[in-house]
Amino acid sequence: MQKFISTHFFYLFIFTFTFGILLYDLIGFDYTDEFCALFLFTLFGFYVLKTSEWPINKAFSITILIFIFYLIYSVCIDSNTKKAIISDFLIQIKPYLAFFCVYSLAPLISVNQRVILRLFAGGFAIFLFFVGSANLVFGEVLRAVMGHEAYFAAATVSCSLCFLLASDFNKKSKILYLLILAIGLFSTRSKFYGFFILNIATICYFTKIERFKLSIKSMIFLSIVLGVMFVAVWQKINLYFIQGLNPDNEKDLIARFVLYTTSIEVFKDFFPFGSGFASFATFSSGEYYSDIYVKYGIENVWGISKQFHSYIADTYYPSLAQFGMVGVCLYLLFWIYIMKKAYQLFRTTRNIKTFLLTFLIVCYFAIESTTDSTYTTHRGFFIMMILGWVLSDMKQEAKRKQIQQV
Repeated sequence: MQKFISTHFFYLFIFTFTFGILLYDLIGFDYTDEFCALFLFTLFGFYVLKTSEWPINKAFSITILIFIFYLIYSVCIDSNTKKAIISDFLIQIKPYLAFFCVYSLAPLISVNQRVILRLFAGGFAIFLFFVGSANLVFGEVLRAVMGHEAYFAAATVSCSLCFLLASDFNKKSKILYLLILAIGLFSTRSKFYGFFILNIATICYFTKIERFKLSIKSMIFLSIVLGVMFVAVWQKINLYFIQGLNPDNEKDLIARFVLYTTSIEVFKDFFPFGSGFASFATFSSGEYYSDIYVKYGIENVWGISKQFHSYIADTYYPSLAQFGMVGVCLYLLFWIYIMKKAYQLFRTTRNIKTFLLTFLIVCYFAIESTTDSTYTTHRGFFIMMILGWVLSDMKQEAKRKQIQQV
């Protein structure tokens, strides 16, 4: 049974990696992640029916119940049409299903599969390098192939994470990991610069277990790293949160600023559970245009209007207003749960690679969500699959260690 699950999951993982990340825009099929999500959930359903044990852990059950509550709540307050609410419900729950399904399936990765995954990651990294290099010479090549700089950056992050997941954590692997990740610099995204700096610091300093503890030296090092990251992204911080509305700003920056400032009002007016699914700063709230944009007088802002709403879902944190302050607390608790679980398993396995992979993925979403809705897109779906695989790998290694100790 486990061999069947592991084999089919690996095929799905490679398929999602190829068509849901790297060739997503080139093939022009926007429902690849939905197709992959359906297949993953079907595989998980088959596993539930065939196994004698209940594979859904408490956190997974609680997450499903929370989403069902918000679904009922949204219908009760009439946050949008029922079609819009269901659409947004499926989009918002998708990353959690990706993580918990993979974590519960606990797929095993064979030696041959590790080699295949490394070859895929390395081969696609070379492809991305040529795309980035060609873009410097000819221009618009990156957008023609990848669709957007953000997609390119996410693809390099995915390649680097897959490579490291399938590699030994030796010096050569660390260098290759950083070289693959460095390809993302072609994207010229400030967020990526910050994430890349964090990766260099983490891989170069915290890969030794004895350094992974609170000390004056570690605190000084972290302060320096955060300072460098702050300098790297200062221009964007200044534009989004300090300058505010400015006629000289790019139009998409104005749209994001308006979403952030309006979200504060939505949090206040819909305390404590928020404005409900498909009501604010999400794809469905634009596709099935929400009344909230009219209510708060932002329906004429470029990128947020009914006729042109491409920038409504251009960031993630403002969309948390849909879930209110309770939802924000639950969102934070989810990531605390991830890090706590990773640390508990790390104390048993002493495997620094898998723990740092978890840490870096959490940081990636924390940074990326400031100005992109990556978390609920095809990019977020795949990286949450990686996160689920990393933690399940830690869980299995911890069980082996405990058996050996007995």
